[in-house]
Amino acid sequence: MAIDLQPGLKAKVTVPGSSANLGPGFDTLGIALSIYDTVEVEVTESGLEVEIFGEGADDLPRDGSHLVVRAIQSGLAAADVSAPGLRVVCHNSIPQSRGLGSSAAAAVAGVVAANVLAGSPLDHDAIVQLSSEFEGHPDNAGASALGGAVVSWTDIPVDGQSKPSYRAVRIPVDESIKAVALVPNFHASTNAVRKVLPSHVTHTDARFNVSRTAVMTTAIQHHPELLFEGTRDRLHQPYRADVLPITAEWVNRLRNRGHAAYLSGAGPTALVLTTTAVEPSLLDEARSAGLRVIELDVAGPATAELLQN
Repeated sequence: MAIDLQPGLKAKVTVPGSSANLGPGFDTLGIALSIYDTVEVEVTESGLEVEIFGEGADDLPRDGSHLVVRAIQSGLAAADVSAPGLRVVCHNSIPQSRGLGSSAAAAVAGVVAANVLAGSPLDHDAIVQLSSEFEGHPDNAGASALGGAVVSWTDIPVDGQSKPSYRAVRIPVDESIKAVALVPNFHASTNAVRKVLPSHVTHTDARFNVSRTAVMTTAIQHHPELLFEGTRDRLHQPYRADVLPITAEWVNRLRNRGHAAYLSGAGPTALVLTTTAVEPSLLDEARSAGLRVIELDVAGPATAELLQN
């Protein structure tokens, strides 16, 4: 039987955004970025209260369907505790539905908040598993939970009934690597953008991506001079270009200038991993075209603390 948490118990979680795929590592590679959502959770005597500030404040639900709330409930259940009521306050800085991991960050924030309220019985593997279940792939959630860069994978049970197992391991990032995000002013649905991907690819393209994913893991850790080659891809970006023409244009423009640019997640953000500054004139052109330019560092993991009454 689940133990009830005491009303008045409070936790604060800060969780970074992320970029997935990094070019060739489709549903496999991710990196945490220094743009953050903060969630405060208080156990109350009854009911549910949700407040939202910043990104998504005009659009996100304020009931039990909110992703952070669902993730809190999932984390509490996994920790075998329950809350008679909840007050959840979200301060969002991660752009919504832009390919910077806002949904994964919400899931991680909820699970991590539940964990610290319950006394932290869940380890990193459990947090990655529970957070990834909401998206069906662990690249973004793994990065937000663990920080740095991650290599992630999914094990699908052969029985067709058990839950998939979502795993991620952190790999170090060369300290000279920074990121620049070019964020268009429109949303992209991950599910909709996935629909343009073919059900089969050639052996040649698969081999190409396997090799570039290997290059990318080396580039991130020890050889940033290989970032340009490591961000090349044939499995998803060419197919998504037609439905994300603005992003494709800017990825191409950046790469034509020698920058390791790629489609971040399912887009529409174009992201550059670099050790040198992107030309200010090029960034000014992006701003003039209506893109938001965000210069970022590689972030550490989600953090949590209990708050005093």
